[in-house]
Amino acid sequence: MLSRVADSLFWLSRYMERSDGILRMLKINYATSQDVMNDFTWRPVIKIFTGLNNNHLVELENNSREVIRYMLINKENHNSVINIITLARENARSVQDHINKDLWQCLNEYYHTIKDPSIERLLQRDDPVSVLDILIKQGMLYYGTTEITMERGEGRSFMSIGKYLERAIQSIDILDTKIGSVDTSADLLSDTSYLKHLLLSIGGYELYLKKYRKGIEAANVVEQVVFNNDFPRSVLYAINQLYRYFDRLNADLSTNQNQKLLFMIGKLQSHVKYSSVDGIYEEGLHNYLAHLKKELFGVGNALGEHYFAYA
Repeated sequence: MLSRVADSLFWLSRYMERSDGILRMLKINYATSQDVMNDFTWRPVIKIFTGLNNNHLVELENNSREVIRYMLINKENHNSVINIITLARENARSVQDHINKDLWQCLNEYYHTIKDPSIERLLQRDDPVSVLDILIKQGMLYYGTTEITMERGEGRSFMSIGKYLERAIQSIDILDTKIGSVDTSADLLSDTSYLKHLLLSIGGYELYLKKYRKGIEAANVVEQVVFNNDFPRSVLYAINQLYRYFDRLNADLSTNQNQKLLFMIGKLQSHVKYSSVDGIYEEGLHNYLAHLKKELFGVGNALGEHYFAYA
């Protein structure tokens, strides 16, 4: 497979995973903003998904509709969903010979859905959740189509690597912003509704209730988001999947560079697997998560150099 093809498939998948994370985070946080009128702020969400400076943050953080418009359809926001889906579609178009017709049609439909002028009208006049649901369902259609129709070859491996690399980084960012960067003595960390909405935003609330019977506690939330291999958005689950698909590529394209990449991921996998919540808090949650994120960026950079021929 040509490096440019692998690169396009990798980024197509990363962009789709990012858009899904943004949409789910917006939906849960909008519901929260309607329940908690006084103390709610959009600052953590904006911080996770944009590079806005403090002046713009202050302008947006308490205006729910403007935040959603900015995150969904503002073309000046490079990380808005409309821009991300446009980039995903462009990557797909450049490799149409390597994806099937159903997947291309699915992405094309998603692109035209979010470009439709009716989306902006709905955001202005109706409940924004209705718009978010439309777009989330488009994303679910993409995931289902990919799962059912894509050949299990090199292309699918590169797509899966992009997906799980993006997911691991996203889960780390959310956990760090919501818990790791909060003062451990802050009342937020003992606020069950705050932790509940964190879990809801990454689809982990129901699993948490099944596993932990004594209520919602910050340490248990950290344990689930970092270590629970039954939780598809946990850091460990994503890293395990990264290793799986790199190993599959390595079987087809075994070189010294491939072995080094596999070693990097295996080392990170072991580091997470043999960590504990107590050990994380001794090191400092923020420091621990920052280290994981740095290692994941290292994997992404090495992938770009060795597979995609980045300089």
